[in-house]
Amino acid sequence: MPKIKLPSKSPHIDMTPMVDLFSVVLTFLMLTTTMRQPEPAPIDTPFSISDKTAPDANIMTVLLSKDSRVFFNIDNGSDTSFHFKGKILKEMGTRYNITFTPEEVKQFEAYPSSFGMPIQNMKSFLNTKDAKERATLQIKGVPIDSTDNQLAMWILSTRQINDRVQTCIKGDNDAPYPIVKKVLDILQDKNVNRFNLITNLEVTKVTQSEE
Repeated sequence: MPKIKLPSKSPHIDMTPMVDLFSVVLTFLMLTTTMRQPEPAPIDTPFSISDKTAPDANIMTVLLSKDSRVFFNIDNGSDTSFHFKGKILKEMGTRYNITFTPEEVKQFEAYPSSFGMPIQNMKSFLNTKDAKERATLQIKGVPIDSTDNQLAMWILSTRQINDRVQTCIKGDNDAPYPIVKKVLDILQDKNVNRFNLITNLEVTKVTQSEE
């Protein structure tokens, strides 16, 4: 009895569902991802071989630029429901007789980057969306002189509101020594004797010795 020969066909894979799924995932990521806010001044951090990572939450960061400006940043802690940033801003407002509206406090809590200006310019900073105007308001950085040491007040207010906060210093590789020493003196004056230095990880070449 003759055998029936079935017609042979090359396999066919329909990629349409996978392409559709990829498009949906890509669209979701584009709509939900928050772009990292650039720092107000370029900071070229020095290299180190330490692979220890900075804390993820409960941190205040002092930035030192190469033109001797000082910037400050704080987060909302590991639980944003505590609204640490908003409370710190209102505390600073109390110290300098400035009243911030609920919308301004909300804007401050949502601002992801560092800031560097006198507290007297903070309302203007929060109420503008113009990048050039914000840059102009930060042209001098946070005041640290003896007559108006606002950096010290930011540090003090932050530690009073969040007693678990840790300190990070992110300094430019060419930041002048006097500004670095001044910031360190301010930290020590506020009993901050332990802090993390933010650096770039230096690539080390491992060589194998021949025996």
